[in-house]
Amino acid sequence: MPRSIQEILDQADELAKRFENYEPDADAERPVEEYLLERAALARARSERQVADAVIAARAAGASWQKIGSLLGTSAQAAQQRYGSLLETG
Repeated sequence: MPRSIQEILDQADELAKRFENYEPDADAERPVEEYLLERAALARARSERQVADAVIAARAAGASWQKIGSLLGTSAQAAQQRYGSLLETG
């Protein structure tokens, strides 16, 4: 939707006013440490999902549990116990 330069400038001014007048709720604030912990937990969950997807792909390509365990720094049995059920449900 084409807009004029004036419309864009007016919207920019409105957004600037909203940011300048913003007052956060005291309840919305939290310590940085809690925020960092939440981010780390989310990153761990994403990483675990990537590992699980990679294990599924490796098994589909014929990789042995011995090789997968070795790449994960664990035993074949531990890798199969942890990720084997994903193959049954995936």
